[in-house]
Formats: sequence, structure tokens, C-alpha cells
Amino acid sequence: MKKIGELNLFRAFRSLNYTLYFIGRSVSQFGTWMQRTAVVWVVYSITHSAFLLGVTIFAEQFPSFIFSIFGGVAADRYDRYKIIKITQITSMIQAVLLAILIYTGHTAVWAILVLSVILGIINAFDVPARQALVNEVVADPADLPNALSLTTAMASLAQLLGPALSGIILNVFGAAVCFLINAASFGGVIISLLLMKLPAHIPKNSKKKITTEFIEGFAYLKKAPDIGLIILMLAIVSLLMLPYNTVLPVFAKVVFKGDASTFGYITSFIGIGAVTGTIFLASRKPGTGLKMILFLSTIVMAVGLIGFSQIKNFPLAMFFAALAGFGGIAQFTVCNIYVQSESAPHMRGRVISILLMAIFGMMPIGSVLVGAVSQHIGAPATVLGQGIIGIVIALIFAKFLTGREKNPISKDIDPGVTEEVITEGL
Repeated sequence: MKKIGELNLFRAFRSLNYTLYFIGRSVSQFGTWMQRTAVVWVVYSITHSAFLLGVTIFAEQFPSFIFSIFGGVAADRYDRYKIIKITQITSMIQAVLLAILIYTGHTAVWAILVLSVILGIINAFDVPARQALVNEVVADPADLPNALSLTTAMASLAQLLGPALSGIILNVFGAAVCFLINAASFGGVIISLLLMKLPAHIPKNSKKKITTEFIEGFAYLKKAPDIGLIILMLAIVSLLMLPYNTVLPVFAKVVFKGDASTFGYITSFIGIGAVTGTIFLASRKPGTGLKMILFLSTIVMAVGLIGFSQIKNFPLAMFFAALAGFGGIAQFTVCNIYVQSESAPHMRGRVISILLMAIFGMMPIGSVLVGAVSQHIGAPATVLGQGIIGIVIALIFAKFLTGREKNPISKDIDPGVTEEVITEGL
């Protein structure tokens, strides 16, 4: 019988550094989902406005889009280890300030929005560095796709349990406790970073301007068109499909006549689907086409949104919520694996930042759009439209996604990249 560390599903845990990274991020992700749930519920409880829900999400995510150009270059140019330590400390401070606002009764929406903007700026530097660091903490490059899938599975599990726990705490103790728990959770990442043993950082003496280096990332995508098309599709999905979560509080309070716990349950069932999706991807066999998985996951998400929007029976609606969660997380995970596996090492931070710009740039705009449309035609009709749009997106990209798999990076782009690139399943 094989030991658990040798199983295909858990092979990335053979690296001690990755194991520490995974544990630290697990603790932090639970806190993050508790805070996200509490923030949107507080805003909706104060305003009862679907539009302001979209504005709240916009306030956190759009700054990440604006500052991603700096975050991506910083991840390639500076010590990612130190960048992450700084972002964890500042995120902790942001969560404490949110808790103070609630405890002191200063629950003005503008103050929450300002702190959300601050968190968005922090994430612009944190996410590219954190994503790129995975390549450094995985000892065997062949384990990278598995490590990325496991990391996303952990985040999905946090999405499953965090909101449910947050809903209970919101009803019993209030939002401030959720924010304090999140502040404490960042300590898990800091401790894991301190325990890691990584090679000393070698500074890059680049004389290029930040904008020049970032533009090089777009130029690189022209030489790797498959990566560019994957990012383009994710950008469209992020604009028109993924912002369905903007109106989840409306479903909880208006459609299903519930409270904060109901909102937590809806988000948790979406998390169930997400966990299932990431476990499926983590255990996939070599040779499984990522593009085909991306095509099918788009269809699954669309069907989930259509069913969730039209069914009033709560248990049955939760089945379709889980389908939407499965499809949504599978889309992001496949895109992340594809981009990280196929990007040249010296360009990885910038390509990741472009991927994140596709999400952080489009999703907040989509959130405002979904909130505004929902204000006029209602949340169920809005989500139904998003599901139909998902079917159209899948059909538009069908030829690209169902065609023959090929490695988008050639030796002409970067001699020696082939030794670093993970091609498992491509």
C-alpha cells in the first residue's frame, strides 16, 4: 500500500516548504472568508441596496486591478518572501480597523468602502507574490500543478466553512468578532513563512522602468497566444458570470426569506461545489486536457446559475449553487495551472499579474453592473441572464477549447524554459 505522501492527490506535500505554506494559507483563508461574508452582510443590512453591494465589491477589487502593474513587477524584481510578510501585517491592521469601526458604532458605509480600497491595494502586491512563491516552495517542479490544485482546494474548503461559521458568529456576536478572527488568522501565514527555509534572494539589477517590464509581459503573450486566449476568456467570465455572488445577500434575505445564517449557507454550498471541483482537478490523470475541462466547467457553471436563479425550493437551489461553485472554481484553477505551468520563469510574475488584472479589473466592474441590473429587474432574472451568457461564452470559445492540446511556449521564446515548464496534462 502506498503511503499518503506518495498518493497522486497529495504528492506536493513531499515538500516541507509547501506543507508550511499550505498550513499557513489554510488558517488565513478561513479568516478571509469570514471577513468577506461579514462585510457584504453589514453593508446590505445598512443600505438594503443591491447596487451598493456591487460598489462594495468594486471598492475592494478594482484597486487590485490598478496596482497589479506594480505588484506583478515587484513579484519578479524583489524578494517575494519579504513582500508577503509585509502584506500579511498590513492586512492584519486593516481587519483590526474594521473591527474597531463596528465596536465603536461607526458603521458608515463610506468608512467600510475606504478600508476595502486599502485591502484591494494590499492584495495587488500580495497575490502575485504569493502565487509566484508556490513555484519556489515546491521542491519538484513536476508537483506544481498538484500544488496549485491543492492550494485552490484549501481556499474552496475555506469558502465552504468560513461563511457558514461567519453567519453564526454574525447572528450571535456581531461582525466585529469576524474581523478580529480574520486579523488573528494572518498570524498563521507569518508563522509559516518564518519556519520556511528558502534560498537567499538574489536581487535583480534591472534598470528598466516598471511600465517597460510590464509591457514586456503583454509582448510575451503575443508569443504564447494560447495563454493569452485563456486569460481573455477568464476576463470575459469575470465580467459577466463570476459577479453573481454580488446579489447572494438578496437571495438570502428576499428570495429565501432568511437571515445572515441563510447567506452563510448559500455561500457554503457554493463552497461545497468548489471543493469538489478542486479535488477533481488535483487528482486528474496526466494527459487530461485542461482546455476541455475549462470548456465543460463553463457549461456546468452556466447550468448552475440558471437553476439557482429559478428554483425557489431552498435544498434544490443549493444543489445548483454547488454546481455554480464547481464550475467557477474549476475555471480559475485550470487557468491558473495553465498560466503558471506554461509561463517562462522570468516572466511568471508579470503574466500572473496580467491574469489577476483580468479578474480584478473585470469582476468589480461586473459587480457594479450586476448590482445595477438587479436593482431594476431583480436578482433572479439577473443571475438567469448570467447563466445564459455563460452558455454563449462556452460556444464562442468552443473551437479553441476543444481543439488539439499543444504547448504554447516554444524554444524560440525562451531557450531552457522547457526544463522548467510543467507540461503534465497538456
